[in-house]
Amino acid sequence: MPASRQLLSEKACCLHFPRRPLQLLACPTMLSLPSLRVGILTGRRVLAAAGVRAAHGHGGHVAAQEDLSVPMYYDKRSFPLPDTSFCKELDTSQKALKEKEKGSWKQLSNEEKVALYRIKFHQSYAEMTKPSNEWKTVLGGIFFFIGCTALIVWWQRVHVYPPKPHTLTEEWKAKQIKRMLDMRMNPVDGFSSKWDYDKNEWKK
Repeated sequence: MPASRQLLSEKACCLHFPRRPLQLLACPTMLSLPSLRVGILTGRRVLAAAGVRAAHGHGGHVAAQEDLSVPMYYDKRSFPLPDTSFCKELDTSQKALKEKEKGSWKQLSNEEKVALYRIKFHQSYAEMTKPSNEWKTVLGGIFFFIGCTALIVWWQRVHVYPPKPHTLTEEWKAKQIKRMLDMRMNPVDGFSSKWDYDKNEWKK
């Protein structure tokens, strides 16, 4: 095709199909970026609102969280002296008892000494080492599941499994043994070798 004819065809195309503005030729993904940002911000606000509702769901009170940066109290036989006291917030009587503790212990009664001990510790070492009745719960649970399993097996044998074949009855077994002896099966060192054919009884 000559160059002049090619130039004329390009001009004709330009006349029939005018050029689009630059903003209309932009990528669709670029146009959707603002809407994507709006969607992300909206999702974050929804999650934040859901978190606030979950925190204030129980009577409008925020659930208290333990401060893990401070020592925590726990009863453990291998470490019977924890780093912190059992009672962290004392009432008026306990505060008065703690003030009395600073004086002479001869003025403290046995009940007050026990109360001071309970402020510091939740359980004594004897209480921690005392055997519990948890084994009864465990044993009861085991027997419960064994009983349920036995009931299921019984129900299956009665209502699911077919009846036993007649070849398992005692009468059929006796006939089968009699036929094996009549056929003299394994007469050297097998089944028939243990039968005395002269006396018609098992060898002693």
